[in-house]
Amino acid sequence: MQPGQFVAVAGNIGVGKTHLTTLLANHLGWRAFYEPVIDNPYLTNFYADMDRWSFHLQVFFLSKRFEIHREMVGSDEPCIQDRTIYEDKEIFATTLHRQGYMSDRDFENYTSLFNAMTSFLRTPDLVIYLRADVATLIERIRCRGRDCERDISPAYLEALNRAYEEWSERASRETRVITIETDELNLISDDSAIHDVLDTIVTQLGIGSPEREAATVALVR
Repeated sequence: MQPGQFVAVAGNIGVGKTHLTTLLANHLGWRAFYEPVIDNPYLTNFYADMDRWSFHLQVFFLSKRFEIHREMVGSDEPCIQDRTIYEDKEIFATTLHRQGYMSDRDFENYTSLFNAMTSFLRTPDLVIYLRADVATLIERIRCRGRDCERDISPAYLEALNRAYEEWSERASRETRVITIETDELNLISDDSAIHDVLDTIVTQLGIGSPEREAATVALVR
């Protein structure tokens, strides 16, 4: 493993990013960096009133993820990140703006700030994009039981899914992106599925066993 290499796990709300980040970090002995959701003082307000709090929420996430990204790329340790700074703008801020929750003025200011901050950063060495249908996302969100997420609308999740599809194609021009379909995957208790996914990612990183690739490539598009 190259010193300082880092991988990002991307995907919609409830898709399983945090769990896969933990699995992969433990499997490889990497340092894990998690999304600052629990400590976000705007999240509950945002879901109650998206018009009022979208800009505040996105600026908070942007500032925290910028700090995390700088720490990662400045480290000699290989790292894995739960959601990227790029998703903040390309997925969430863009969707909020498209749906009218973020004004043109706020979106333009946010975009200028995002562009200035990310100009100092390098992209991940690999992005693992986890994909799931809205019905799957809703069920997983329900199972994890966060109060602030109880009323997330299916339409919002669908809009985020569309933004992820657009972004993953653009991102693949800048760095390596692999897509893992998760609708039929149980990465909580299915040891075989866990093993296959981890083995697939390790192989894609170039540190796995070549003979395992054919057995796991169906997981990856």
